[in-house]
Amino acid sequence: MAKILITEDEDTLRSFVARALRLDGHETHEAGDGAEGLEKLSQGPFDLLLSDIRMPVMDGIELAHQASVKFPGLKILLMTGYAEQRERADDLTARIVDVVQKPFALPDIRKAVAAALAA
Repeated sequence: MAKILITEDEDTLRSFVARALRLDGHETHEAGDGAEGLEKLSQGPFDLLLSDIRMPVMDGIELAHQASVKFPGLKILLMTGYAEQRERADDLTARIVDVVQKPFALPDIRKAVAAALAA
């Protein structure tokens, strides 16, 4: 299965998603913000970056920009609960697989991850 980095500043949500993806057989790693996520990506290789857009230190947009340059084969899936944040990801359309709207149910995020990995 895939090696996935989950970058999300909400500890509860990050753990919840990681646990669900491990049940699907994936290896998950976690980071609490974009800077920590970028550091963990350098310890890769990872198959997928699943990142929130709105985070402290470095947001998911900046993380996606830097990750796509440093790790060109990495698939990127973003999450957000804010419509205006989704619009900020428009310049990344060639670099990301999709943006998942929060809140989501477990089957939704599992389906989005499966689709991202298949893309």
